[in-house]
This record gives sequence, structure tokens and C-alpha cells, in this order.
Amino acid sequence: MKKGIVVLFMLLVTASTMLAQKTGYKNESPLDFQKMMTKKKGVLIDLRTPDEIKKGKIKGATEIDFLAVDFEKEADKLDKKKTYYVYCAGGGRSADAAEILVKKGFKNVVNLTGGFSAWKKANLEIELNKNGRKEIKTCGPFLEVLAVLVLKH
Repeated sequence: MKKGIVVLFMLLVTASTMLAQKTGYKNESPLDFQKMMTKKKGVLIDLRTPDEIKKGKIKGATEIDFLAVDFEKEADKLDKKKTYYVYCAGGGRSADAAEILVKKGFKNVVNLTGGFSAWKKANLEIELNKNGRKEIKTCGPFLEVLAVLVLKH
């Protein structure tokens, strides 16, 4: 019985390792994504459209629209030796972009599982762009509303 459990465990470890090698990039939850960015410097890329970004973005993100016709040309300009942290609205486009980057020879790509929606839901810091102003949200929705009201007056 014990041998069966050990064999099953080894098969699961092997399968998960093979899956990680197959994708070539890491998928991380918002909290783990944030921890990784603080531990290992890299380039944070927001892959959403300009209209989506108007609703806010993760502070410090470089904007590259995944849906733009020149996405792959923009990706070719990036340094393949750097670490890239990518996200979109829900995690789908950024997973596709991560796959493209890996196929182009990038070795260190991290995808935010659940995208910007999951980041906001985890109540992590975002940067809001309103009328050319930059406002930082670091606390809950109540304080965000209070900050906007104070800044308007």
C-alpha cells in the first residue's frame, strides 16, 4: 500500500514537472505574482487595450496591447534575458502572450492567473488614470472613493 502511494506521488510530481516544462512559463496567483516581482526584478507588462487600461493598471506596468497588429514586433524588441511579468484583464490573453514569448526564446515569463480582475479582487495596489492624474489605490474601496473626493476639491 505504501509503495502504491509513493509511486502515485512520484507520478504526480513528474506530470506537474512535465506540464511546467511544456508551457515554459509560470502561472501565479496575485499574491505570489506580487511577491515574485519584489524578489526578482523584471519588466511588468500590461497586455490590455488602451480602453481597458483607462480603468487602472498595476503600478509601473509597461503597456503593450496584445490585440494590436504589431504585438509580435513589439515583443521582438524586448530583451530575452530579462524576467517578464505579464497580465491582461482575466488571464487568457496574457497566457497566450506568455506562450508566444516562450516560443520566441524568452526564458523567464510569469503570467498573472486571473489577470487584473484577480489583482483588484485581492485588493492589491493599482494606479488609476483619470484626466491625466495618477492616483494610487492602496486601501479598500471606501478609502479610494474618499481619496477621489478629496482630490476633486
